[in-house]
Amino acid sequence: MSIGKEQNEQSYSELHRPASEFSTRSDYLDNELKIMKPRRWKLNLPGRDFRFEWEDLVPALAGTIGIIAMYSAVMMSWADGLTAAWDHVNLGKEFAIEVARVEMLIPALLFCVIASGFINPRANLAGNHGPMIPLIGTIALAGAHPLALAILIGVFGLILSYLKGGSKLVNLTSKGTAGGLLIFLGLTGTISQISSIQAWAVGLQSADVTSGSMGYVGLIVLGVTIGIYAYLAKINKRWLAIPVCAFTGLAIALVLGAGFDIKFETEMGLPNLNPFYWWGSTTEGWMLGLPNFEHFIASLPFAILAVAMWSPDFLGHRIFQELNYPKGAEKVLMDVDDTMTTCSIRQIVGTAVGGGNITSSWGTYMIPAAIAKRPIPAGAILLGSLCIIIAILGFPMDVAVWPPVMRVALLVGVSLPLLEAGMQMVRETKDSQAAGICIFAAIVTNPVLAWALTMFLDNNGLIGDKERAARLSFVDKVVIPVGAFVICLIAMLAVGMLEGQYGIPALL
Repeated sequence: MSIGKEQNEQSYSELHRPASEFSTRSDYLDNELKIMKPRRWKLNLPGRDFRFEWEDLVPALAGTIGIIAMYSAVMMSWADGLTAAWDHVNLGKEFAIEVARVEMLIPALLFCVIASGFINPRANLAGNHGPMIPLIGTIALAGAHPLALAILIGVFGLILSYLKGGSKLVNLTSKGTAGGLLIFLGLTGTISQISSIQAWAVGLQSADVTSGSMGYVGLIVLGVTIGIYAYLAKINKRWLAIPVCAFTGLAIALVLGAGFDIKFETEMGLPNLNPFYWWGSTTEGWMLGLPNFEHFIASLPFAILAVAMWSPDFLGHRIFQELNYPKGAEKVLMDVDDTMTTCSIRQIVGTAVGGGNITSSWGTYMIPAAIAKRPIPAGAILLGSLCIIIAILGFPMDVAVWPPVMRVALLVGVSLPLLEAGMQMVRETKDSQAAGICIFAAIVTNPVLAWALTMFLDNNGLIGDKERAARLSFVDKVVIPVGAFVICLIAMLAVGMLEGQYGIPALL
């Protein structure tokens, strides 16, 4: 019997070897990834199917910081938009905090701890759909209902996952197209986080501090962050960047006298967990009642757009694992269709219990997890537990969203790694052609349309690898890429997503 066949028949617990038997910690983590055999839609147990390592704390912490920021932005956008859209609705910051805490309790338990931790470790955690956040105000003003939107996103997502559409789109995306997409997302994210830190520092003011006089705080925070990140990369400890840089940013800001800017406003306790409170009345909760037919019609184009934008989002996370995991670790790579299934169910359930998140694959968890060479389950359990604890305590949410903590964590944990990963994928001329077109198209329009357009050009041999194009069928070269482009374009035109750039008003 061959060694490979014998290993395939042995369980993870039988193949596990203690870290002391390996020359380096990295070798031990690589071996763990190779011998794991996650059970899809079956019970996975610590010890038998996976182990907790202290490296799991890094993606758990990063994901928690990231999701607090995302949830806060989403719920405030809903509150402002719905208040402006409906005369009887009056939602404010207290509402936004309560809904964010609901999202960090029930969905975290069901879809972080239980779903991705114990039931299907091949499904990445269902987090937040970042590109949809700027559209939430428009969604509310268009007459959409959060629960109607969630149901439609969930149904469309389940259909796409059942048809294996997500994995098909990922497989049809070349290295050049994917690399260009990652470079664009990483670069724009890096610029955004740096600009936010600079704006925060320049805007610091109090009774004793004039506005603009503490701009140097941002410069020092960023300068030290660059130095730490470079050093961690040199010693192959880049996976430590999030906790080290975030806590350093916090310490520097406090030492330099910016502590007066932290506002501890979130009190300890539990939010209202009764779905009827949130959706059963027009005087409390969301103040909208249950959705009607008109709400579903108004929500339809936004739901199509959200699901259409899932594939490039999932693609980036999956590729990041492939770049950081060793060969032979294919069994622990996230399954795009399983992740789509989990996100779809989480979208419906999370909103039904009172939430308002628009979900997608959890990037602020997956990217640090891939860098730390850790599989999904253990970190998912830790992240879900952290979210629950913080949601109950309240005050850590105020620290996590403070710019020198949150922006630094997103900078070193998401934006810079995306940029680096994209550059690693563009090594040959054929790849650089597709990457360049993808970046150019993304600047002209947005990453989703750029991805669909470049996929069409690349798969037809107009740019990139012509030999690869010759191996693809007509459906793969024309029908699927054109279909993806047309669906995305129609959805964007319908909701007015190009109005800000080109003055094209919403069709609906």
